[in-house]
Amino acid sequence: MSSEPTSVADARRRVTELARDARICMLTTTGLDGRLVSRPMALQSAEFDGDLWFFAYADSAKVRQLRVNPEVNVAFSDQRHHARVSVTGTAQEGYDRARAERLWNPLLKTWFPEGLDTPGLTLIKVRASSAEYWDSPGGSVVSLLGFAKAAVTGRPPRAGENHEVDF
Repeated sequence: MSSEPTSVADARRRVTELARDARICMLTTTGLDGRLVSRPMALQSAEFDGDLWFFAYADSAKVRQLRVNPEVNVAFSDQRHHARVSVTGTAQEGYDRARAERLWNPLLKTWFPEGLDTPGLTLIKVRASSAEYWDSPGGSVVSLLGFAKAAVTGRPPRAGENHEVDF
């Protein structure tokens, strides 16, 4: 599944697959003091058309930060498939009840106990501008063999395929 993409559409499709498989990511915003701040988030939409969706509280630090500086990074790491994705984009916050209903997952009640009626519930939309991904074919055994070979030969292991795509 990690063959060389033949087109931008193929690369975008691969970003979608990798993000969907990982589901949990690190959302990085810029703090009010200029420092980068990352926190884990759960991706809410299995489809990826250039937008990533997350639930949050409107008064949270991340929402305050993206209101000041909407440039964000969203990084996914899928350990099972040895794949990584980094998405750069612009975030905006806003609540749309119909969209929230489409994106809602019952597991979210852990963080939002009153469900869609939780006071202060909002959505964060990240509009991707570009993405980069690293895809390691073959899984754990192939990766371990690559590291072992690198230790013997003194040459860095092949880290897998790396691709960039603009949205």
